[in-house]
Amino acid sequence: MCVNGVTASNASMALGSTDSVTLDGQLIEPQRPRYFMLHKPAGYVSATVDTAHPTALELLRGEPRFLDLQIAGRLDRDTTGLLLLTDDGDWNHRLTSPTRQCEKVYRVQLRDPLSPQAMAQLEAGVLLRGEQRPTRPARVALTDKTDWRQLLLTIHEGKYHQVKRMFAATGNLVLGLHRERIGGIALDPGLAPGEYRPLTATEVRSIA
Repeated sequence: MCVNGVTASNASMALGSTDSVTLDGQLIEPQRPRYFMLHKPAGYVSATVDTAHPTALELLRGEPRFLDLQIAGRLDRDTTGLLLLTDDGDWNHRLTSPTRQCEKVYRVQLRDPLSPQAMAQLEAGVLLRGEQRPTRPARVALTDKTDWRQLLLTIHEGKYHQVKRMFAATGNLVLGLHRERIGGIALDPGLAPGEYRPLTATEVRSIA
């Protein structure tokens, strides 16, 4: 192995970003971190391996080393929408760390119309079953002024089944759930369910 044209005698030597490494005369390209967005369909679990259900990672079988990818911000099996995947652990941590309070926007379909009282509860923070502290204040926006069962919910946490549990705490039931955005990254409207694409450099940098 040669570094910058000189035979390397120390296999553990530190390399800089501009160093050139060759082996038997062939340039070795470093593996760059990968970042993808996936339009997750219903029926897929956010896991690497599952014996009972297909996994979201299986939809990226066309990518080399697809099993090395981590799911950044999981979705329930019946929840659709934006799912982010990467092999950059630091980026994943910045995205999902509770201290970052990264915004997540969901399109929600409810069984019953949302009451003004329930909206006020959500926007103030609700205490979920099994939790000791209420959720952080959410933002609620109706998508149809004539149908209070259709809305957009913005939260800043990622508790287990959080959106469904929040509405359950107000006495309602979520019938449909679709994630549209995480931080500054919105689901590409050109992606059909099951399709994916690499993130742009701007999208990657938005998770600073």
